[in-house]
Amino acid sequence: MSDQPDQTDQTAGAGGGVELRGDCAQCFGLCCVALPFAASTDFALNKPAGKPCPNLQGDHRCGIHADLRKKGFTGCTVYDCFGAGQKVSQITFGGQDWRTGSGEHARRMFDVFPVVRQLHELLWYLTEALGLSAAGPVHADLRRALQETERLTLRSPGELAELDVDAHRRQVNVLLLRTSELVRAGAGGGAGGKGGRKAGSKGKDRRGADLIGARLRGADLRGASLRGAYLIAADLTGADLRDADMIGADLRDADLTDADLTGAFFLTQPQLNAARGSAGTRLPESVSRPVHWAAGR
Repeated sequence: MSDQPDQTDQTAGAGGGVELRGDCAQCFGLCCVALPFAASTDFALNKPAGKPCPNLQGDHRCGIHADLRKKGFTGCTVYDCFGAGQKVSQITFGGQDWRTGSGEHARRMFDVFPVVRQLHELLWYLTEALGLSAAGPVHADLRRALQETERLTLRSPGELAELDVDAHRRQVNVLLLRTSELVRAGAGGGAGGKGGRKAGSKGKDRRGADLIGARLRGADLRGASLRGAYLIAADLTGADLRDADMIGADLRDADLTDADLTGAFFLTQPQLNAARGSAGTRLPESVSRPVHWAAGR
């Protein structure tokens, strides 16, 4: 997972310019050590949390970065820490490498990294919500939530390790849900959509839906709520996903060939990296077209 390209310039900063994409050059390969993974279609081997990946080099670079997919580490190409890696490495621990510090220092760094990663993911959503004009009625609350979340990321290692992230996420989620309602209410899923259904109506509520392998080719999902929906290996070829809420949707191996995701919100780069697509797939400006899409088409 380390040695990914620096993508921080592709995302607007939260508040005072917080980086919300991983910058591996400023990180100590934390995702390659702190996180566990199991042998599967995503990873070629088992690795427990706190143990360095055998592909991680002494300079914190990945020794097989150019061949991750070929060597069975697709999961690494999908992952993004939302900028938590450089935050923990350079700010929380002041640039002190886990390799040169004590065992306790390394353990605390590995414990803190997943916490800050969750907070940075919330910063991503809050920052995007503040850029949505339809969410104007809750912009003041969103701004306060963003500032509070950023403040939490700057706590000491000990405080971060004890932080109840789930409780904070629940508070933020109330605002994100309201944002979704406001944005989708103004989406074109009503008079201009198929069937004349209004955005946000029962027919467009796919929240948490089991759509694994679903045949949704050309489906009208404009203004739909796909929050937490399971779209693994779903055929979304040519589907209309404009102005859809994509937060937490599982897009692993979903086919987005020629789909229209213009205006889709709360869509993250890791979600998109896990899917398949084409040059004809239309994307919101907040994400980039995955390199492997072009390679596979």
